[in-house]
Amino acid sequence: MESRRILHRIRFLLIVFTVALALSGLTAFPLAWETAVLDSWLGQGTAVEAYSPALAQWISRVHPALSETYAKYPFIAYGTDWLAFAHIVIAIAFLGPIRDPVKNRWVIEFGMIACVLVIPLALICGPLRGIPLYWRVIDCSFGVLGVVPLWLARRYTLRLEKLTSGEA
Repeated sequence: MESRRILHRIRFLLIVFTVALALSGLTAFPLAWETAVLDSWLGQGTAVEAYSPALAQWISRVHPALSETYAKYPFIAYGTDWLAFAHIVIAIAFLGPIRDPVKNRWVIEFGMIACVLVIPLALICGPLRGIPLYWRVIDCSFGVLGVVPLWLARRYTLRLEKLTSGEA
């Protein structure tokens, strides 16, 4: 009974993580449209500019740069297509631990490592690419937020492993 309850918790956490990972990947496809929406909602000339002029300026800088680049060099978008693909493929890998978390614990640990590696990537590559600090912090938050359900799932998986090995 206890092992069944733990398994449900693990599956819930992993499904939430997997769906979020796949959705974040899918958002890489319509970047030009998404930045247009962000610019109209949060860019210069909006109410947000009064509260966060740097954010409004950044969004209003990113949108035309992306739109002009895609219009003149559409093949550049192929890079973000592969980014989306990678998110979806990694999300598919989590079907293994959703099915059998004990046997596939390594996938959970791999995900935790990947989440942690988001932070140095953002902090090293962000300045090299001219990304503002506050945006790098937002990027880092994805790694921090992603590691939480994975850490909990790993913890529950270790407990489930002890319970099920004791039943055998």
